[in-house]
Amino acid sequence: MELDMTKGSPSKLIVRFIIPVIIGNIFQQLYNMVDTIIVGRFVGVDALAAVGATGSVVFLILGFTQGLTTGFTVMTAQRFGAGDREGMKKSIGSAVILSVFVTVIMTTVSMAGIDSLLQWMNTPEDILEMSKEYLLIICAGICWNVLYNLQASILRAIGNSVVPLVLLLISSITNIILDYVLIVYGKMGVGGAATATVISQALAGVLCLVYIIKSVPTLHVKKAHFKLERQCVRNQMSVGIPMALQFSITAVGTILVQSALNLLGSMAVASYSVSCKVEQLVTQPFAAMGVTMATYCAQNRGINDLERIKKGVKAANVMSAVYAVVIYGVIYAVLPYIIPLFTNEDVETIYGYARIYIGVCGAFFIPLGMIFIFRNALQGCGFGFIPMMGGVVELVCRGVVAFIAARMLSYTGVCLANVSAWFTTGIFLWIAYRVLMRKMIERRDQDKNFSNINPAPNQ
Repeated sequence: MELDMTKGSPSKLIVRFIIPVIIGNIFQQLYNMVDTIIVGRFVGVDALAAVGATGSVVFLILGFTQGLTTGFTVMTAQRFGAGDREGMKKSIGSAVILSVFVTVIMTTVSMAGIDSLLQWMNTPEDILEMSKEYLLIICAGICWNVLYNLQASILRAIGNSVVPLVLLLISSITNIILDYVLIVYGKMGVGGAATATVISQALAGVLCLVYIIKSVPTLHVKKAHFKLERQCVRNQMSVGIPMALQFSITAVGTILVQSALNLLGSMAVASYSVSCKVEQLVTQPFAAMGVTMATYCAQNRGINDLERIKKGVKAANVMSAVYAVVIYGVIYAVLPYIIPLFTNEDVETIYGYARIYIGVCGAFFIPLGMIFIFRNALQGCGFGFIPMMGGVVELVCRGVVAFIAARMLSYTGVCLANVSAWFTTGIFLWIAYRVLMRKMIERRDQDKNFSNINPAPNQ
């Protein structure tokens, strides 16, 4: 199921790669949504608020590990695109060792800091203990999240987006079943939702490992490949760390927004949680496009075909913009029918908040799509610092607007914190992409001219 994205129509390759990613992402969001629905309907609005209040913290912790594992495999995609199979296997072995270190450190640090973080976020007292219970279980299962994400990233690096989809489907179904069993029959509350998530991630990770061992000889590594070579580690860390920090910086921004939101009380928190679940579901094609562009650009960067990268990025932006316009109208129209799925308490109040959130944020889906495309295109080309600076722009915009919203106790202001970050960062990354692409082209042309003036001696 390997896919060489250095040949053929960019648009057709993008569509072929992205469809399984979209389906997988949507199912992943669906089982997250089912968590919320089952908790809201069978445990109560306070429990719904507790799970919602942890969303930004989970994004901070798991986003950091996901950024690292994805960054570690950019080199894998580049080596695959260049046809260097030995270099690809060395990058895999190095990525595995680095990921083990990351898992140990993140598990220890995150579990030790949960109390302080929840207090700092102004988490309402009536949901504090439930939020802590949920986070402790999620953090204890970080190893399974890393196991799956690393292997899925490796498979996508060689163009295989189908198997990660299949495993996510299995994981999603498992999560939904366990949610219902543990919460409704096991009476485990928010702890049941967290436990179901960890078990389903473990299943996906183990199945992915079995698949690679049994069916993908291209990725089989030997003992000799499991070593930390200085240049390989330097390349992986130069992309992985900025990608992880970019996720973390974005997560800190969402924590600032959550802190402002928490001042408005549990009902506003619960309503915001529901709105975010809906928004995250319909914006998964943007995230999927980002994953696609990372692989597409990395493989083509491996052969230094910059014109082909530009064509792919242009096609991705057109697809993303069309989808953004269509889905905004659709989701706003069906929103009244979606909200009652989450809870049977205070439905009108929650719908009122949700209509504000979707109305404000949906109008800025186009720049949100731009963020995913340009950020991942640059990362696929091997740039880590500039995409990370895009995260800094997001953080500053979110932080400033969230601070104002907190002072004004404004729910609309909390929503504007997100869209201000999307718009500003989308423009920043668009400019950065154009500048860096021009520099890459100039450098390539200079190298060609130098080679023509000074041809290699005959062997």
